[in-house]
Parts: sequence; C-alpha cells; structure tokens
Amino acid sequence: MGSYKILWKRSAEKDLESIEPKHVLRIIEVVESLSVNPFPPDCRKLRGVERIYRIRVGDYRVIYQVDTKAKIVVIYYVRHRRRAYRGIF
Repeated sequence: MGSYKILWKRSAEKDLESIEPKHVLRIIEVVESLSVNPFPPDCRKLRGVERIYRIRVGDYRVIYQVDTKAKIVVIYYVRHRRRAYRGIF
C-alpha cells in the first residue's frame, strides 16, 4: 500500500487544542499511522455517509475521510467519545 497524505481540517486542530497534552501525542501518533494504512483493523465506517471512518484512541474518536484515488486522508474531528458523533455531518 502506498503512502497517504494527512490533511488536518481546522475543526480537528481546534479539537486538539481542547484535549489534555498527555492524550494529544498518542492521538497524533495514531493519525500519522493512517498515512501507511488508512484502514487499520480497528477502524469503523460510519453509517449514512460515504468514505467516512472513525478510529478509537482511548476515550477519543478520530473522524476521518479517505480518498483512495488521490491518496489523501482528511481528519475532520478529534472528540471525546461522549460527543464524537453529535452533529458532525
């Protein structure tokens, strides 16, 4: 599998600012690993939307989209599991 480019939306960057620094490093590591494999075994496709997936990082969820033709992973949100799916799309 080729290397994918990771793009962070401003909404995801803002989400990271509100998370404790000790969790942010782990989240960034997991997101960077998506550049090698955007479909790791623990990712799940969200129902009702195309090409949108989520991956768990502890109590946080990373919501992202994969464009396999352009080889791009777009990170939309990084939120706590309690509010991860409210009004995202």
